[in-house]
Order: sequence, then C-alpha cells, then structure tokens
Amino acid sequence: MSPKELLYIEDALGHEKQIKATCQQSAEIIQDPSLKNLVSEIGNRHANSFADIYKLLG
Repeated sequence: MSPKELLYIEDALGHEKQIKATCQQSAEIIQDPSLKNLVSEIGNRHANSFADIYKLLG
C-alpha cells in the first residue's frame, strides 16, 4: 500500500473510533429508552466497522 492509502485507512479507523466513543458518551446521558437504544446500536455498528477494517489489515 502506498503511504497515501495508509493515511486514508488511519483516518477511517480514527473516525470509526471517534463515532463509537461519541455514541457511547451520548447513550449514557440520553433519557429516552428508544433513543438511547438507537444511539447505542449506531455505536456498536461503528465498533464493528472498526474491527472489520482492522481485520482486513492483519
């Protein structure tokens, strides 16, 4: 892979990690159960995306 491609992957992993963390933090303070569940689910999807991208690299 070229250095530019590696930087793109690094950015993608960083974005997935940040979105997951933001969703987790938001889910902790949200009071509405259905909205809390939705935000948690979105965070889990991004955690799975992070893991999938990371697995492809290994």
